[in-house]
Amino acid sequence: MTQIKVDALISKQFLAADLNEIRAMQEESKKKQIQVEIVWRNVLLFVALHIGALIGLYQLIFQAKWDTVGWVFLLHTLGSMGVTGGAHRLWAHRSYKARFPMRVFLMLINSIAFQNDIIEWARDHRCHHKWTDTDADPHSTNRGMFFAHMGWLLVKKHKQLKIQGAKLDLSDLYADPVLMFQRQNYLPLVGIFCFALPTFIPVFFWGESAFIAFYTAALFRYCFTLHATWCINSVSHWVGWQPYDHQASSVDNLWTSVAAVGEGGHNYHHTFPQDYRTSEHAEFLNWTRVLIDVGATLGLVYDRKTTAEEVIQRQCKNYGCEAERAKMLQKLG
Repeated sequence: MTQIKVDALISKQFLAADLNEIRAMQEESKKKQIQVEIVWRNVLLFVALHIGALIGLYQLIFQAKWDTVGWVFLLHTLGSMGVTGGAHRLWAHRSYKARFPMRVFLMLINSIAFQNDIIEWARDHRCHHKWTDTDADPHSTNRGMFFAHMGWLLVKKHKQLKIQGAKLDLSDLYADPVLMFQRQNYLPLVGIFCFALPTFIPVFFWGESAFIAFYTAALFRYCFTLHATWCINSVSHWVGWQPYDHQASSVDNLWTSVAAVGEGGHNYHHTFPQDYRTSEHAEFLNWTRVLIDVGATLGLVYDRKTTAEEVIQRQCKNYGCEAERAKMLQKLG
């Protein structure tokens, strides 16, 4: 593994936040009132999705076969890993490298999650890290917890996001034929992997009702995975530990690690964004790390970047809290 050993820790990492630029943008934002324009199409779609998900939840508890319950869990895990291990750690942060078969696998399971194609997802996430909690952050916590959770998808994007986002270098994403294939065929891929196969497989293999299969394995599971991902933007910026950087809004949180298969170490991740582990949490809480490590064992993953222990200790001493880190790792490490 490649050890990141730097003196100016933040400034020398890929996707580094420009702290001075962020402060200037935040001050400028205070002088202007944000004009909110609701996208009613998205509102209606999400209302319909949540109604369907509630039906699916009822069926999952009272009507679905146990095989279907397990299938829903498997789909959530795979779809989440397509986001966390693929769109996030591999493509948005370049925290490790993957060979062609692994990239294809990650792209396909990412299509289960239906959270926009990977190029668009990675672009928004790079904006989130470069300009955290400013108007150029797609889900800035300064606009409230609901906005950070899902409200950002119900309104038009702030013009500052478009301006700053245009400055990002996305050439590495457009140069990947796997990502271009997904982008060019996104709706068919989502139709197959997010809705058709999740419904068809329970019906064909263990005789589940098509009605129950669709509402549980497609709608409920899709909605649950969305909220698990969104919790990283909301809950993981409010409730939890801040052992690495007390100045950041991000926190390490147990429950978001569980729900989002390992993404809950958000204070760590915002402090060391190119570390493929994204946290110091134990592997049983970081299933995405396990997937990447298995890929490395199989020769499909290489150049996993981690942060040296002395760098972590220095960061905690200067900007966080060593005692808080020790207490957190006693519980989660």
